[in-house]
Amino acid sequence: MRVFCILLAALLTVCMAGCAKEKESKDDVQTYSWPLGTGSPEDTVTQVFAEKFAEEVENLSDGKMHIEIYPNSTVGNDRELLESCKEGDIPFVVQSTAPQVSFMPEMAVFDLPVAFQTIEEARAAVDNPEFYERIVGIFEQNGYQLLGMADQGFRVMTTNKKITKLSDFKGQKIRTMENANHLAFWQALGANPTPMAFSEVYIGLQQNTIDAEENPCEVIVSGKLYEQQDYVVETNHLPHYISLYVSDELFQGLDEKQQEIITEAGTIATAYARQQADERVDDRMQIMEESGTEVIELSDEVFEEMRKVCEPLYEEIQGQVGDELVELYISGEK
Repeated sequence: MRVFCILLAALLTVCMAGCAKEKESKDDVQTYSWPLGTGSPEDTVTQVFAEKFAEEVENLSDGKMHIEIYPNSTVGNDRELLESCKEGDIPFVVQSTAPQVSFMPEMAVFDLPVAFQTIEEARAAVDNPEFYERIVGIFEQNGYQLLGMADQGFRVMTTNKKITKLSDFKGQKIRTMENANHLAFWQALGANPTPMAFSEVYIGLQQNTIDAEENPCEVIVSGKLYEQQDYVVETNHLPHYISLYVSDELFQGLDEKQQEIITEAGTIATAYARQQADERVDDRMQIMEESGTEVIELSDEVFEEMRKVCEPLYEEIQGQVGDELVELYISGEK
């Protein structure tokens, strides 16, 4: 019902634009109003990415094309957004890659843990033309057009235990996303991963139901999770990628000029979102440090130990996505 109401509102906008077109036929004015859905709160890079994209679409089309953003799962959760976009009901979506694995198994390539030590390395891997072309092809095969991939920096761990060596992870009850590869990573470190709805994490930490959690820095701060934790550990185990995509059915129905506008807007928004991600990570780290939360940077030796114990998981993911895609990702443009 909520999706129907959103679509009805968009349709009314188009109809009113049609009436305006009759009155202003000399200027050939037509306004398109399409919904863009996200499952993230407004105070995130996901929202920044969406807003910049919508802004550029409107600017590049001289105000003739308009996108309305619906954050916070207003028009559906991640799974529903994937389904709605494929069907063309919610034509534009910005979301992380993790929930896409159940729809596009090859997206598990982004679950490869401790593959990069800097976010610049991770972005270079994604931007490797051969790798990116493969990812674009996977989206197309599943009914989508990929318009850009930004990120929220790395996912990091917060905990009340000082972690400086591999054995310190042992037994930590850590909340993770409901993703089999994410769970397998923490199990490989000796931790006890527990999937839990994000809305329950703060209380879980407060009541000691869980010892730790892992998220991008801005999510940790926006959820005030650091208030219940003594340490933030820069595990940097996964880049938190964010993809912007559009229904292939809608995209193919646009004329060449409109397609160019959508594509260019996606490229501009991607670069802007990455820049904002860097600034926001630094800002959120400062907020946590000023609150008294100690930031721990793991040594190169610990990082290599983490990578070594994850070798069986690499083999598992290679089995899911293929050796070639994994090789392109981890060695493409480092």
